[in-house]
Amino acid sequence: MTSTVLNLTLRPAVGFRFQPTGFPDLGAATYQAHVSGEGWVQALHLESPQSMANRLELCTWDPAANDQAEALRGLPYVRVVDAGGGFLTSSRLEAHRLASAYLMDAKIDGGTGRVWLEDRLGLVKGRLVDHRALAKAIFDLDPVSLIHGVFFAQKQWPSQPKIARAITCFIDALDVRPAVSGGVKTDSVNPSNDEGRGAKEGYGMVPHQRVEYTARDITASVVVDHGQIKSYGLGEKSEAVLNALVDFELASLFRQDGLRLRTACHLVVDQDCEDLAKIPTLDEATAKLRQAIDQHGDLAPISELKWTGGGK
Repeated sequence: MTSTVLNLTLRPAVGFRFQPTGFPDLGAATYQAHVSGEGWVQALHLESPQSMANRLELCTWDPAANDQAEALRGLPYVRVVDAGGGFLTSSRLEAHRLASAYLMDAKIDGGTGRVWLEDRLGLVKGRLVDHRALAKAIFDLDPVSLIHGVFFAQKQWPSQPKIARAITCFIDALDVRPAVSGGVKTDSVNPSNDEGRGAKEGYGMVPHQRVEYTARDITASVVVDHGQIKSYGLGEKSEAVLNALVDFELASLFRQDGLRLRTACHLVVDQDCEDLAKIPTLDEATAKLRQAIDQHGDLAPISELKWTGGGK
């Protein structure tokens, strides 16, 4: 088995309507999907692979503790602190993970994170990238970046290595219809718009339109590329950690209390969905992850960089 494919049926937690993703100059991402036996059907791209990668990755983080979740205790990651030693960000929170500007421009060992990372990744001018050595270096920095991908777009480096996602997930809705409603921002003190005290300044009565959607079907599609994970050549113990991380993230996101993507977009998984049984419970996934971490025996420590404002 080189990949696992899951199609999870979702529905709104309450009612029928849900709030779509909104994009500047685009709005909701509607498109035409071809359905066998039906022809072209109006569909909606509800949550992108990039957004779902971020949501899965957040399952590894405890925001109350500003640290990785207890289930991941013992795994390496890169932590960035401010000049006073207070937590600033980490490779788990940054959009570009290990390639974040905050990591690149932070300080460590008397130099920048950019120089430190180039050395850790083993990049040498005039030589091809050893992809297995690269994967090992990234595993020692933050194994989660091997699951969700990372692209080091550093022109001054000998090369710009890239790791593709080993897990892809997105949410689409099929046979959608707009549900148009509206509302009014009220001003009980002065409902009229006086000069200098209008809607622009936050005063007066302001009506607004709201467009949500209904759908016949909402599906979260997941593909886990086990072949890619194996191609890293990390050995059985490290592969076990990566596969356990995938199960932990999926269980955390789909086996708990549903997905609250936005204020008015709270979705739950249909418990009768056959593919749901292929995802372990959170307790099972946590136990598997702890076992993989505890039995590894050669995990790197957490790396800490200091942010002093960036720049050279």
